[in-house]
Amino acid sequence: MKKLLILSIAIQLYATDYKELLFHGNCITCHFIDRSVSAPSMRSVQEVYKDAFPNKKEFIVYMSSWAEHPNKEGSLMHYAIDKYELMPELGFDKDTLMEISDYIYNLR
Repeated sequence: MKKLLILSIAIQLYATDYKELLFHGNCITCHFIDRSVSAPSMRSVQEVYKDAFPNKKEFIVYMSSWAEHPNKEGSLMHYAIDKYELMPELGFDKDTLMEISDYIYNLR
């Protein structure tokens, strides 16, 4: 039982670190957590999209789909696009974008 608990905790820590690593390795260049410099802060993105999609699965699906093919029409942050321009298409696969979106949803 102890081994199962330790394994479960280790898997959870790995999953959290992996998503965090994906975000910090790919998104932090433009999207700081609490500061808007060259793009809106992730905290503000999270707030806007969580208001529209409070259900975690819906948030992840919408966010990852939009990030796969960014467009003004599907954005909930037109003011940010006007200020910073539209995020370029980055070429990440859908699974990676879903992992990053999960991290954004759970951002504290």
